[in-house]
Amino acid sequence: MTDLAGERERLVRSLARNGIGDERVLEAVARVPRERFVPQHLVGDAYADRALPIGEGQTVSQPWVVARMTELLDVRPTDHVLEVGTGSGYQAAVLAQLVHDVVSVERHAPLAESAAARLAELGYGNVRVVLGDASAGYAPDAPYDRIIVTAATPLIHPELAGQLAPGGRLVAPVGSEQVQELIVRHADGREERHGGVQFVPLLGRAGFRRDGERDGPPPGPR
Repeated sequence: MTDLAGERERLVRSLARNGIGDERVLEAVARVPRERFVPQHLVGDAYADRALPIGEGQTVSQPWVVARMTELLDVRPTDHVLEVGTGSGYQAAVLAQLVHDVVSVERHAPLAESAAARLAELGYGNVRVVLGDASAGYAPDAPYDRIIVTAATPLIHPELAGQLAPGGRLVAPVGSEQVQELIVRHADGREERHGGVQFVPLLGRAGFRRDGERDGPPPGPR
């Protein structure tokens, strides 16, 4: 039987060796059981530092990327956060330990439903999962102190950036469907670039549209 607790400890040590320097982020990763956020047949790979498929053409991101994006967000305990793309809920679970609350929007109903149930079962009561297209943000709960986009986007949509509170910041992988760069956008319009990454594409009206694709369902509580 795999020693999952030991594997998690080894992963956290590896993240620290590979440039993740924020102790708060490392501690948050150390407390999240990633095996609960991957399909049952992949539990043995839960602490491999790579993305894993979760269905609906989506993945749970590589732990190093989750930690790095969380670090770049520079979150505070009082922050109100928007996550664009819930997936399995793993990124939201890491953030939930570090901020006041997370609004996480997912366009795929099966993922939204399973993530909401999983997060509630694990006690992450400050995460609210919403079903819908958040590629251009989620205005009902704006403004946000921090926004994180967890899929590749062709640009930081002005409507999304406009939902940042004064002094806020947004982290997103921006580029083509094949390769992107991690961008930090500040509320005053300044941008920082933080290296190449690869994510599945963000779909929706402000993301990558497929031929004949219709907009996802209107956002609603899940």
